[in-house]
Amino acid sequence: MGKKIAIVGAGAVGSKVGGHMLANDEDVIFIDGWPEHVEAINSKGLHLTGNTPEEEMTVKGRALHLTDVQQLAKEDTIDIAFVSMKSYDTQWATQLIKPYLSPDGFIVSLQNCMNEEFIAAIVGWGKVMGTIAAKISVAMPGPGHVHRNGPIMGKSHTVFRVGEPHGRVTPRAEEVARLCGYCDSHMVTTNLWGERWTKLVMNSSSNPVSAVTNMSSTAISQDEGLRKLKTYLAAEAITVGKAAGFNLEKLHGINCEQWIKAVNGDTVAYDEIEEDYIAMGKKGNPDGRPSMGQDMQKGRRTEIDFMNGLVCVKGKELGIPTPVNDRIVDAVKAVEKDNSKACADLGRSLVE
Repeated sequence: MGKKIAIVGAGAVGSKVGGHMLANDEDVIFIDGWPEHVEAINSKGLHLTGNTPEEEMTVKGRALHLTDVQQLAKEDTIDIAFVSMKSYDTQWATQLIKPYLSPDGFIVSLQNCMNEEFIAAIVGWGKVMGTIAAKISVAMPGPGHVHRNGPIMGKSHTVFRVGEPHGRVTPRAEEVARLCGYCDSHMVTTNLWGERWTKLVMNSSSNPVSAVTNMSSTAISQDEGLRKLKTYLAAEAITVGKAAGFNLEKLHGINCEQWIKAVNGDTVAYDEIEEDYIAMGKKGNPDGRPSMGQDMQKGRRTEIDFMNGLVCVKGKELGIPTPVNDRIVDAVKAVEKDNSKACADLGRSLVE
């Protein structure tokens, strides 16, 4: 028999990945706190769309509201639980699903930031795995509908990187990679922590810029001052990550050292990064925004404390200044309280 899978947090990423599992006859149940979304999945199915007609499909599924999770006590236990919540919801979401795991069941963090430690504190390290989803760019236009803004990456970029905290390749890691592979390209990595910090660099240099400017990724890529802000945010995060001992991967195929060189006056490195940012902005939906930009649009709390905030905390621990990240954390929190403050000039001013 196949594994019983729970998607704890049927937001954009959870719905997209779980939807493709359903389309391939996997046993999946969604758990979410948005009543209309739960009802839509149960009554009409989950509608998936993208930039091409081939990506459109509707899959029949089952969803539980958070208040109905106790129904799982009457059913077979969960073998794999994907926690795909915002970072600040990780701990209670883990507590929620823990009683329903099978003896060999485990939890996969399918999230931004670095939340495996929070999960392990609740279920133990033996029941934790991490999955990085890079360049998936998805959004929820409405209940029961998930849309992918970016293109299918395939061989051009490995979207899902599944890893064990101890770094070894295991059958269960290969199983999780296979499940994620229904959605796009996948691999098992022996470098979970390096992959995690590399994704954090990407997120911390793009998410908050959208949040403080109220601009799409494409619009940001066309603004010289905001590209400069992204470069400095990334360079600080890379410097901190290297000092912390993480084995960083390439960013968009470019060695991370280039960002450090760029902010230290190397014009060749700076131009290479500029060209990459501009090129990336031309791909996918021109109105697409990263998750923090979407959160700000919807008036939700952002993950800034777990993203750029983590860069700042680690920097202080290691004695490494992170002035641009410090400023953008404050700016995002200010815009969270008063969205009218969001504008391009605010973003540009953070690195001037």
